[in-house]
Amino acid sequence: MVDARVTPTRCSAQFADYLLDIAASYREADTIHLVMDNLSTHTRKALVERFGEKAGGWLWKRFTAHYTPKHGSWLNQAEMEVRLLSRQCLGKRRIADIACLRQQTRTWNRRMNRARVTIQWKFPRKQARHKFRYIIKRSKH
Repeated sequence: MVDARVTPTRCSAQFADYLLDIAASYREADTIHLVMDNLSTHTRKALVERFGEKAGGWLWKRFTAHYTPKHGSWLNQAEMEVRLLSRQCLGKRRIADIACLRQQTRTWNRRMNRARVTIQWKFPRKQARHKFRYIIKRSKH
């Protein structure tokens, strides 16, 4: 499921609230798989600081976190989604305010989810190196 959200900042409290919203949307799920980048706020600590040890810890246990690579943004599914949002939803337009950006993003989320768009990365390292003309030079020593 695509669920891009617009927030004024990337603070821990907003991340914690976001996970609470996701958990509320999937009450019946035993575990929720979450693909996210390695931003410093994307941790159990964010939930504990926001909701306390007991509630924050319980909420964090509902999720299985899958962190994307720290290096190599072209492999990063979270960044791919942001690029798709940027290209397909925003284009080269300037969005006047956060309310308008949120509306545009919600519309794009619905469109992507109705179409059941997924990211299926099947690009082996050897093929990637060829595509991007990445050559490994080995020293003779």
